[in-house]
Amino acid sequence: MRWRQALSRVGAVDYLVAGAVGLFAVTEELIGGTDLPERPSLALWVAAGIVTALLVLVRRLAPFGVMAAYTGVSLAVFLLAGQEAGAWQWYTQLFLLFTLLSEVPLASPKGLFGPVATALFLAGMAISYHNEFAEYAIAVSMAAIAGGAGLGVRRHRMRALSADRRSETLAAQSELLVKEAVAEEQARLARELHDIVAHSVSLMVMQAGGVRRMLRDDQTRERAGLALIEETGRGAVEELRRMLHLLRGPGTDGLTPLPGLARLDDLVEQARSAGLDVKVDVEGEPVPLPAGLDLSAYRIVQESLTNALKHAGPTAVTVTIGYRPYELSLDITDAGPRDRTRAAPAAAGGHGLIGMRERVALFRGDLTAGPLPERGFAVRAALPLSTR
Repeated sequence: MRWRQALSRVGAVDYLVAGAVGLFAVTEELIGGTDLPERPSLALWVAAGIVTALLVLVRRLAPFGVMAAYTGVSLAVFLLAGQEAGAWQWYTQLFLLFTLLSEVPLASPKGLFGPVATALFLAGMAISYHNEFAEYAIAVSMAAIAGGAGLGVRRHRMRALSADRRSETLAAQSELLVKEAVAEEQARLARELHDIVAHSVSLMVMQAGGVRRMLRDDQTRERAGLALIEETGRGAVEELRRMLHLLRGPGTDGLTPLPGLARLDDLVEQARSAGLDVKVDVEGEPVPLPAGLDLSAYRIVQESLTNALKHAGPTAVTVTIGYRPYELSLDITDAGPRDRTRAAPAAAGGHGLIGMRERVALFRGDLTAGPLPERGFAVRAALPLSTR
């Protein structure tokens, strides 16, 4: 079973290389040549070429074991049987050296075995057959090239693996930061919505109290119902205050007034004082908005102006607020940085955009944000209004 799993890792390239080595070995043994030594048993050497091809096929599964087996058998053939090496044997040794050093660190014992085994193979060749010195010098150079190529391949693979790991780490960190930003924005939304609900319930309690005091003395039943509403409302407001205290943390007691589009002029003045050239256009007839939607619209404009100043610097910004029959549209477009070396914000990246998406999603609206074709950046939001 293990060998089946291991063989499943052998790819098409491995079969192609093994086939080429086997074909080279068998062809050289059958056809021969002027430099090929005479073989006592041709069939045995053809079989040796086929077995060598099988070793080459599984070389990447066990590079050390394959090279050790091949070198050991080759030395036995050279020294004990007195057989000289064919060209295919030497090239196979070089290929196994390349494979070993491409898979195993040179500083490790298995890695050091590669050059040592190749040196022993070359020494065995020299003992079994005496060639000229220049031929052995060429053989040594070939071995150095094969080993160096193997080291280069392994170094490149390790760098690629390290880059992949860094990329995975950065992706995980980025995902974590996005999750933290979403959680932070959701907590901020929760605080603001609790504020809105607390203000609304307080207003309901006050109105119920006012109506109760206007009742006649004989309207005891109505008076009791309104008193119950007041009591329940006060209890709800108190619970909301406690929850707000937990959401905000210690030292932030009390309910704070929340902004809306009615306070947009103040926000625009602050942006202008910071260096933005802001122009506001209002399309349609302004209508009263639900408190939560009004606050979210204000925050979207606020965050868009902040992003424009942060990424584009002092630039021109146009804020268009459209009151449609069934939706509120927001279009905030900046003209891009006057300094062209500044980079525009990423369409899906910054925490400000994450916050906008969370707010728009709360009201099941649509948000698009990204750089404009020529220059600048645009944020467009559509927030549905309840039918009136």
